[in-house]
Amino acid sequence: MGPLVRFWRSTIGKKIVMAVTGVLLVGFIVGHAMGNLIVFRGPEAFNAYAAFLKSNMSLLWTARAGLLAAVVLHIIAAYQLTRLQQRARPIGYQHRDPQVSTLAARTIRWGGALLFVFVIYHLLHFTTGTVHPSFSHVDAYSNVLIGFRVWWVALFYLVAMVALGLHLYHGVWSSIRTLGLARPTYQPLKRRAALVIALAVSLAFVAIVMSVALGMVR
Repeated sequence: MGPLVRFWRSTIGKKIVMAVTGVLLVGFIVGHAMGNLIVFRGPEAFNAYAAFLKSNMSLLWTARAGLLAAVVLHIIAAYQLTRLQQRARPIGYQHRDPQVSTLAARTIRWGGALLFVFVIYHLLHFTTGTVHPSFSHVDAYSNVLIGFRVWWVALFYLVAMVALGLHLYHGVWSSIRTLGLARPTYQPLKRRAALVIALAVSLAFVAIVMSVALGMVR
């Protein structure tokens, strides 16, 4: 058995894989949010940004492959850690009163499942245009406007952004703790960096959806 296999099969190895892939995905999401905010600068700026992303297709597909690998590893590690936890305690606590648990921690699995569904829909919506009512490969700005003017689509995105914010809040904190980037504290619920990232990213996406849905961005 090679060292990589032994590392992967260990609990700590799976946690480190989850933490590293989580950090990579957070970096992508932050960059994605910043890029999408260009929509507030108007169609010319946003379409230029979209064209820039597509200007080097080999680099774009390499990045997509890397992100896909990170997502797959993140999901597999999370699933296997959950199964290990369930095997260690097949019968749950009769009464559980967590002292430092958060809503984000308690909903992390359900939120992750919702985000998985959302990512698939998002790709079909704005990348391939499969489920978009009027998709254009050259007018990304119109794609955003037309896409979010469908009320149930806007609502789905908003719900998903709440799940994303909660997932980021718990995930960022958990990742930096696993990687040893945060010092032990007597205030385990005091997670400033995680809170700032979670709020900034989720509110950025919510602002875009709401501004289009309410007609503030035309």
